[in-house]
Order: sequence, then structure tokens, then C-alpha cells
Amino acid sequence: MMPTTLDALFVYGTLRRGDVRWSFLEPFVVDDGVDDTVDGALFDTGLGYPAAVFDGPGTIVGRTYRLDSSRLDEALAVLDEEEDTVGGLYRRIEVTTGSGMRAWAYAYGTGLTLTPIPSGDWFVR
Repeated sequence: MMPTTLDALFVYGTLRRGDVRWSFLEPFVVDDGVDDTVDGALFDTGLGYPAAVFDGPGTIVGRTYRLDSSRLDEALAVLDEEEDTVGGLYRRIEVTTGSGMRAWAYAYGTGLTLTPIPSGDWFVR
């Protein structure tokens, strides 16, 4: 597997600063991030975390952070493992944000009962 050079991550849920899984991301963040959006829909899983379906109608609200390029593989390994601990078969995909940045994001897979979050914002649900 080739090392990745994509060093930004769009977060929309519990990885956002102030939420329960921020501590997994924080050690790897090298900036304050920017408020951002990605096309798609956000859903409440009813399990304390959201699910995002990208490239559909709607807007997902979140924040895009730059990750420490010298620790990028480590950061993605930690985050991939953490995303795999929750139901829904989340997978890391590449997205283009509303600010024009290419970034990684975690997309919902399947298997959970989802309730739409009309605002597209996990913090305003």
C-alpha cells in the first residue's frame, strides 16, 4: 500500500472539537481547522453518533482539519480503527469540501436505522 499524501480530514460528528471522540483526532491536528461543508445527507443513528451519506442531495456541516504529514499514516490508522469500532461499516473516502479542499471523510456503510438530521449539522439536531 502506498503512503497517502492527502493530509486533510473533514469531520461532521463525534470527531469534532468538543465531542466525545475528538481525543482520537486532536493529537494529529496541526491547525484550527475551517468550518466547512460537503454535499450529502446527515443522519442520527440513535447510538450517539451520526452517519453521513456523501454526494447526495443536501449539505453536511462540519470542519476540515489539516493533519501532521509526518504522522499521517499513524493518524489514519488510529482513525480507521476507531471508526471500525462502531456499527454501520464506516469507510474512509475522499471528498471535496465546500471550501474546495480535498479531504478524507468517513462515510456510512449499511445496517443501522437512520433518522435524517434536516440541518445537516450534528451539533444542531
